[in-house]
Amino acid sequence: MKKAPELTPAERFRIALDLFDDGVRLMRQNLKREHPDASEQQIEERLRAWLRHRPGAEDGDCPGRRLDWPLNRR
Repeated sequence: MKKAPELTPAERFRIALDLFDDGVRLMRQNLKREHPDASEQQIEERLRAWLRHRPGAEDGDCPGRRLDWPLNRR
């Protein structure tokens, strides 16, 4: 089996940004389907609210314990 070529950090970061953009576009379409009578402004407001308060990711996207920010390093 042929091994996939290694990606540079810049390429990996670009892919992550592209995936984020794709996810935002998908969510916008979902919101339009769920709220067909909503204006574009209302859809954008709902999208911004979703980005700020995504269900299941209230404390971030990574496993582990929650830390207050900024960290208090004594």
